Amino acid sequence: MASAPSKHYTDDISLLVVTLDTNPFFWSTFSFHFSDFLSQVLAFLNSILLLGQLNQVVVIATGCNSCSYIYDSSSDRNHASTNGTMPALYSNLLHNLDEFAAKDQQLTTDHKPATVPSSLLSGALSMALCYIQRAFRAGPMHPQPRILCLHGSTDGPEQYVAIMNAIFSAQHSSVPVDSCYIGSNNSAFLQQASYITGGIYYRPPQLEGLFQYLSTVFATDLHSREYLRLPKSLGVDFRASCFCHKQTIDMGYVCSVCLSIFCEHHDKCSTCSSVFGQAQSDVASADSRKRKAS
Repeated sequence: MASAPSKHYTDDISLLVVTLDTNPFFWSTFSFHFSDFLSQVLAFLNSILLLGQLNQVVVIATGCNSCSYIYDSSSDRNHASTNGTMPALYSNLLHNLDEFAAKDQQLTTDHKPATVPSSLLSGALSMALCYIQRAFRAGPMHPQPRILCLHGSTDGPEQYVAIMNAIFSAQHSSVPVDSCYIGSNNSAFLQQASYITGGIYYRPPQLEGLFQYLSTVFATDLHSREYLRLPKSLGVDFRASCFCHKQTIDMGYVCSVCLSIFCEHHDKCSTCSSVFGQAQSDVASADSRKRKAS
């Protein structure tokens, strides 16, 4: 799909909102260490700020129970170094990340054995869009906004509705959602998000060179992308999740009124209470008999 239009944006100035997967259950079972991942991400974020003095970077930590803003380059306290040996980008972000990880761990609930809970991607996308909407309302000329999802956790089918609502909201606002997925398998949610919003979905083959992939694929602004040959998804998994059991399905039943999806046939829609098929005929027959009797 074509990239998002930029006629209402200031030229060559980017607002990059990054959602960072900090799910401890994923990183504890993944072969690539989180510290190595974070060091390359920090170098990438620093390069975005170096590309333009007016570029803005916002980082949202995405845990398995909550989400939180952990860095905002437009904040006054991030303009100066808070540590004599470390730039503000690193010191402030790492400090906020440690606080977030501790709070998110306190909210952790029991999960099924031998399973890895998914990260709260729906919440991170919603927070990113809220921040971008505030930027839209700041004035007629604002940076080119885009969202970059750095995730590795598996998709959570129970978040399907919320994630799709966020995707369509991003599409309506002309905000592309880029996805750098580092997990073992592809993410159907992020594939759909990038495809629908005109963003880039990429799964790096070698995580040791993550910084190179980030800087060559995701560092380019929306205007420059028109002149570059960037990676394109070979296929997109458009499978949906059912509303009844929150499971990914290939075929199912769809409510003709509210478009809710079910893996099994139901007499009544649990979302809008519409009556289906034979059940609807039975209700109509019963009402007819009542009118005749009266």
